[in-house]
Amino acid sequence: MRTTRIARTAVRNLGILAHVDAGKTTLTERFLYLTGAVHKRGEVHDGTTVTDFDPQERDRGITISAAAVSCDWAGHRLNLIDTPGHVDFSDEVERALRVLDGAVAVFDGVAGVEPQSESVWRQADRHGVPRIAFVNKLDRAGADLDTAVHSLRTRLGTVPLPVQLPIGREAAFTGVVDLVRMRAYAWPDGADTYTEGPVPADLRDEAVRRRRHLTETVAELHAAALEEYCEHGTLTDSTLAAALRDLTLSGEAVVVLCGSAYRNRGIEPLLDAVVAYLPAPTDLPPVRGEHPADPEAPFTALAFKVSATPTGRLTYLRVYAGTIRKGDTVLDTTARRTERIARILRVQADRTTEADHAEAGDIVAVVGPKTARTGATLCAPDAPMLLEPPVSADPVVSVAVEARRALDTERLATALARLAEEDPSLVVRTDPESGQTVLSGLGELHLEVAVERLRRAQGLEVTVGRPRVAYRETVTRGVTGLAYRHVKQDGGAGQFAQVVIDVEPLEAGEEADRQGAGTAEFVFRSAVTGGRVPQEFVRAVEAGCRDALAEGPLGGHPVTGVRVTLTDGATHVKDSSELAFRAAGRFALREALRTSAMTLLEPVAEVTVTVPDSAVGTVLGDLSARRGRVTDSTTRGGTAVLTATVPLAELFGYASRLRGRTQGRGTFTTRPAGYAPAG
Repeated sequence: MRTTRIARTAVRNLGILAHVDAGKTTLTERFLYLTGAVHKRGEVHDGTTVTDFDPQERDRGITISAAAVSCDWAGHRLNLIDTPGHVDFSDEVERALRVLDGAVAVFDGVAGVEPQSESVWRQADRHGVPRIAFVNKLDRAGADLDTAVHSLRTRLGTVPLPVQLPIGREAAFTGVVDLVRMRAYAWPDGADTYTEGPVPADLRDEAVRRRRHLTETVAELHAAALEEYCEHGTLTDSTLAAALRDLTLSGEAVVVLCGSAYRNRGIEPLLDAVVAYLPAPTDLPPVRGEHPADPEAPFTALAFKVSATPTGRLTYLRVYAGTIRKGDTVLDTTARRTERIARILRVQADRTTEADHAEAGDIVAVVGPKTARTGATLCAPDAPMLLEPPVSADPVVSVAVEARRALDTERLATALARLAEEDPSLVVRTDPESGQTVLSGLGELHLEVAVERLRRAQGLEVTVGRPRVAYRETVTRGVTGLAYRHVKQDGGAGQFAQVVIDVEPLEAGEEADRQGAGTAEFVFRSAVTGGRVPQEFVRAVEAGCRDALAEGPLGGHPVTGVRVTLTDGATHVKDSSELAFRAAGRFALREALRTSAMTLLEPVAEVTVTVPDSAVGTVLGDLSARRGRVTDSTTRGGTAVLTATVPLAELFGYASRLRGRTQGRGTFTTRPAGYAPAG
């Protein structure tokens, strides 16, 4: 089938971001329903949603994989990605943010900014993705827009700009007042559409006051708006809307809307805001400063997701420049090989439709590339380009996995390799001591889901060991002036390299290099003078030091938080080489680490526990027994919210323990909090 050409200015590529259970998937379903993309509203609790199509997602009631869908609104094509909210699947969010132009951040109207919503907000900050905020669930008891906006300001450090005023509170919430146009929108019970009218008389004064505060705040931040405000004492609707768009694109402020996705209230104005305030592909700078979002430019795309389906291997692309057609040959600059595009598909979660081409700004899936991995750059063969790939987090939890039947061992290896290809945050390796196959991921749930996929999709019976965390080692007191001479003579050209190094712990806040051994934070410097070690040999010494960071002296764990300074060295006129100096750097740092004072680090997590007041004492005692350190405690409406830092190893099985201690009324969320000395 042929696809309709849509102007790049009429495309919005956006993600839906939030804490788990804030209503992302329900909001996406309402978008699809109101835009006519589906004809029946899906519900998370019924397992009928479009984007949560995986059986595990429907069983667990959470989003596990980022799902792409498309719909049309007001003459614009909206390409949406519904992202996971659980911390164990934050890498899915990272990959989605790498290719999105904008996002809608969803917040619970009762809880405001929650731990994982703060984490995904910081992820979006790193990628420079413009956002608008939607305060959801205003129909719930205890929901309050002003409280949620205050949490955006204090916890996220942003400038929130509420452009709506709720009509009614909690169960009586029926609509919103648009402060830009000063019109009211109400959604009668059971109705799919809203009614528009003047601002209710009892809200008129409050709406005027809030509109004035909105215009004053915008004028303070936007030069053109300030000029008009100084001249006229107010802003026209068009000036205010244009300024809100500029502030959204620059990230200086965040437009805030509100509603109830479940009750279908506030969705149409949010769709209008997506079109009005979030960027089109043409609003972004050219990719790497060279190729603009122009269908006539050389083709450039980034593969941000790979998926194995019953019908074949799908590679999801964000097209940044140019046009691609069925049958085209493209260059995978990451793998340095050409691939042929057999089919182009527009994706609607687990359903696809054929397209004959895709242009700059499109998000599509293609069939044909056999080896393209997540993060690969596909481009025109005559215009090579290499885009920065998404960064995968390093695993923190591991389990041993083995097939129950010896006959399934090879099938298990193939299935694990496919899992790791689809999800780069999963790592498969063989333990050199035990010979066991070890699967590593971002959390207990992450691994649980992966193993369940092996069982369901591949029909494999597997045995899983107890989860183990990924430890690190670091230097607490280093050594100075450690000299190491590498000499090797076995006939023919020999090897000679001499280095002198200082090893110190990294200081807090010091800029570290995160390349090399996992997440090992490592700084290498050269203080050699007089050319005693040529520059090419200095680089080899650094490479050797990186090799040594892979295994520390305490237990063979990766070493982190180290600064190495090359202070002196010596060369041989014939026998010195990069290979010799790399070996010298590796052995020198190994010896230095054995001499240094070292300590073991373990991953820790920030845990937010919500429990009834009556269970606080029991829960605090349990956290203490798990070596947890409580950092905050608040109470609201008979419910206590406890925040604590707990070693990740102590959180295995915590969900069932918490339910038992609170009669099923306690909940908790976690997010990574780095590493701390093991207790």
